[in-house]
Amino acid sequence: MKKSLLFAALFVGLFCSMRPIGPMGPMSPMAAPDDSLSSIVDEVVWVIGDEPILKSDIEVTRIQAAMEGVRWSGDPDCAIPEQLAVQKLFLHQAAIDSIDKDITENDIALEIEQRIEYMVEQVGSREKLEEYRRQSLSQIRQSMHDDLRDQLLIQRMKQKLVADLSVTPAEVRRYFKDMPEDSVPYVPTEVEVQIITLTPRISAEEINRVKEELRSYTDRVNSGETSFSTLARLYSEDPGSARLGGELDYEGRATFDPAFAAVAFNLTDPTKVSKIVESEFGYHIIQLIDKRGDKIKVRHILRKPVVSDSAVNVALERLDTIVADVRAGLPPLPLRGQLTEEKWTFEDAVAFFSDDKDTRNNHGLMANRTEYGQLKSSRFQMQELPTEVARAVDTLQVGEISAPFQMIDKRGKTVCAVAKLKNRIIGHRATVTEDFQVLKDVVLDKRRTEFLHKWVVDKIKGTYVRLNDQYKDCKFEYEGWIR
Repeated sequence: MKKSLLFAALFVGLFCSMRPIGPMGPMSPMAAPDDSLSSIVDEVVWVIGDEPILKSDIEVTRIQAAMEGVRWSGDPDCAIPEQLAVQKLFLHQAAIDSIDKDITENDIALEIEQRIEYMVEQVGSREKLEEYRRQSLSQIRQSMHDDLRDQLLIQRMKQKLVADLSVTPAEVRRYFKDMPEDSVPYVPTEVEVQIITLTPRISAEEINRVKEELRSYTDRVNSGETSFSTLARLYSEDPGSARLGGELDYEGRATFDPAFAAVAFNLTDPTKVSKIVESEFGYHIIQLIDKRGDKIKVRHILRKPVVSDSAVNVALERLDTIVADVRAGLPPLPLRGQLTEEKWTFEDAVAFFSDDKDTRNNHGLMANRTEYGQLKSSRFQMQELPTEVARAVDTLQVGEISAPFQMIDKRGKTVCAVAKLKNRIIGHRATVTEDFQVLKDVVLDKRRTEFLHKWVVDKIKGTYVRLNDQYKDCKFEYEGWIR
């Protein structure tokens, strides 16, 4: 299965937050439709290249900003259209550089689902969200699609532009050398956490139930009763692809789970349905759509076996025993008498028991990564941890081990875990020796901002711009609009 589609949490990116407001997007997905928009007499007020900015675009953004309490720097009558114009510049460059080819409908669909889940969390339920927005979930998804696609294009374009920027340690030290202490970044309290996870056993009966469902889907497709894509929309548990009829866009072998890829890349007949495939995400059936060089386009249906309460309880009880043995310094019963007199540790238990391949080889130490998978450090602010882990370690002293708890891992699977608080770094003013990465990020972000500002100014010079006379007395952030 395409991993980027199934991780429980993915990107929005370097310059894009979970709720786009103000400069990041013309309309936040939290917005309820506003009846006042129907009274706007529309007209083109700016033109950037061959892209118009309408009066209604500006009014939508203005209403959204007011609803969300956004404060614009400068006169909103000038700042709002300028920010929309800047977005047009990035979108224009994204089209030139074919960035749109890097963003699939699956990416957009997954991002939409993540935004919807965030909104549901804010308002309390899907029903309340539909009432607030005065739209069905299907209509909300449709209304979000184009704006989110544009935001992803802008984000990727910015990332491409600043990809090669870097700063040296000497530049970081020089930047902060004479800075007043109260201007140095404050680093909130951070923690380092070790974890042991056990995956509850799924019964053979439950696995057979899932396989029977998938076999019935295959029979229905083969008999002509219905289409694969219809069944995917109805039953697939991959939120990114289900609404697209199970489609995954052209991707290379390395993008997919190895077991999924092994079957998918051997398909040759688009009218056939694959055998059942087990991946780390669940069980699939696959149908080929097209092959293009070393990439394939397929559709699939994912079904996940349900973990029983009894299996969860067995795993939690086993973790209880493991923790008790660690606290007593005793190895588990099967190893007693086979080991030396050395004390059994949490790290030993990780290596012997943990199912989490991402942390098992690092003594259970959790790694804080960017949304694109790059390692940041082993330190987390509490809000960066999975909610269940944060709750488990919040009141622990350094060296203490939590009670067992249940959680959903990044692959969407139910797991049971215990966590050990390895270290707690109390909030403090950053220093070069202790927090170099934090300070480096500050300097690098400043350089990126300056670079992008200059890029926009240069882009304006080479782009056709026409704006209504009412904007010609504005004090804009970027020079060059008025000619």
